[in-house]
Amino acid sequence: MPQIDISTFGYQIFWLFVTFAVLYFFMAKRGLPKVAEVLEEREERITSDLDQAAKLREEGVELEAAYEKTLADAKASASQSIKEVRETMKSSLEDRRAKADADIAKRISAAEDAVAKAKADAMVELESIAVEACQAIVGKVAGVEVDAAAAKKAVKAQLTAQSGKDA
Repeated sequence: MPQIDISTFGYQIFWLFVTFAVLYFFMAKRGLPKVAEVLEEREERITSDLDQAAKLREEGVELEAAYEKTLADAKASASQSIKEVRETMKSSLEDRRAKADADIAKRISAAEDAVAKAKADAMVELESIAVEACQAIVGKVAGVEVDAAAAKKAVKAQLTAQSGKDA
């Protein structure tokens, strides 16, 4: 093996230094600057990305704050609108209730008047029927003919006495 031969050690060391120097020179002038350039570009890109991420985070925080404010404003506006609608509906309902109460009061009054008129008509009719019945009964039972004025007077007296007991 020639590498182990001591007589060639000087040449081997010479060529080792020459090869090392050439490789060192080549790496120092060509290879390492490219690696350094790539590392710098990478560092710049990372710094740029971090700066952009920080800007986006700030924008996100601002957008979130704007969103929260808009949401709060919308909730307040909706609450106000609901309150106004409730008040409007309450007012409308009260107006309708007042109209309905007035209409019901008119109908009740008209019905009471109709009942009172019907009662009065019935009483007049009842009185005339009672007078005729009184004349017929007295005529059949006593055999005496009673005139209409006397029978009417007797029936009125009896109805007045009866209505006094009912009250």
